[in-house]
Amino acid sequence: MAFLLFSFSALFAQHTNEEEHAQASESHAATSHQEAFSAGDFVIDHVSDSYDWHITSWGETHISIPLPIILYSKHPELHDGKAFHVFMSSKFHHGHDAYKGFKISQSEEFKGKIVELDANGHEIGKPIDVSITKAIAGVLASVVILFWLLFSMARSAKRNKGRAPRGVQNLLEPIILFIRDEVAKPAIGEHKYEKFMPFLLTLFFFILINNFMGLIPIVPFGANVTGNISVTMVLALFTFFVTTINGNKHYWKEIYNPDVPWWLKFPIPLMPIVELSGVITKPFVLMVRLFANMMAGHLIVMVFISLIFVFGSLFGPAVGLGASPVSIVFSVFILLLDVLVSFIQAYVFTLLSALYFGMATSDHH
Repeated sequence: MAFLLFSFSALFAQHTNEEEHAQASESHAATSHQEAFSAGDFVIDHVSDSYDWHITSWGETHISIPLPIILYSKHPELHDGKAFHVFMSSKFHHGHDAYKGFKISQSEEFKGKIVELDANGHEIGKPIDVSITKAIAGVLASVVILFWLLFSMARSAKRNKGRAPRGVQNLLEPIILFIRDEVAKPAIGEHKYEKFMPFLLTLFFFILINNFMGLIPIVPFGANVTGNISVTMVLALFTFFVTTINGNKHYWKEIYNPDVPWWLKFPIPLMPIVELSGVITKPFVLMVRLFANMMAGHLIVMVFISLIFVFGSLFGPAVGLGASPVSIVFSVFILLLDVLVSFIQAYVFTLLSALYFGMATSDHH
């Protein structure tokens, strides 16, 4: 509840600042105070990636952690022959200013992305962007936590050899044994599972930790890493490559020359096409399932919170304040449900990966 209230206060302050900025830029008339609240923009802005780690805003004061901007220009002639640029995102002043011929675009085509500007200040396209965004910073933070947890467990296991587990070891050892005994062994086989255990454990704990971190709205948490489809795509590609590399002769035979009637393979290779499409759709399903489930939880919470501003914008501040307890209660319920979903999605991703490994390495009977 405390985390949710912290997040709500930050969102309220930021929305108040956004309204004031919009009113000042359009006009100073009193009617601007009745401008309608855009729930869609509010929700999308808070679940999207960004170039700084925003904490809160109050009036004209923004509190955020700047992140490194790393760009390679396609037009070095516009930058005195310099193609490689590194600076902090604070140079953009929260997206309001340009810096060294670059800016965060507000156009429909490149909204939220860094673009290059010509001598007249017009957008001419995007540079090669390898900046450390909020999602990437969240990944790095989760990796640090993951290393700390697992190395702490390893040291504890060595110290407590022959004795009952304690501390971090007592927390993580049952999970590791569960992945080994209930996921890897049944899906891959007694004699082949050990080869894949490091990858499966890394996959499970990485997804689980990032799922939990996305639920806590305090730096370095709250980045919603697993709600970013680029991250889930990379995880799915890892599973795809491990499956492809370890596939045996029987696995590839069943794809290109399955044991089906000849007329399903000639003259039109119907079954090989179906089998080969399955190879491609498996990682795609992994990617979309994790992304959609984790993004949905954050979207629903933001929608419930935005209802406060919607009612306040339409019927006045008193109605918005009256709706806030109901919105907060439903948001807490969704967050608690997301804790369960975090476990389930980490388990499902790991289980399906193990099943794919098992199919790729199974012997012909």
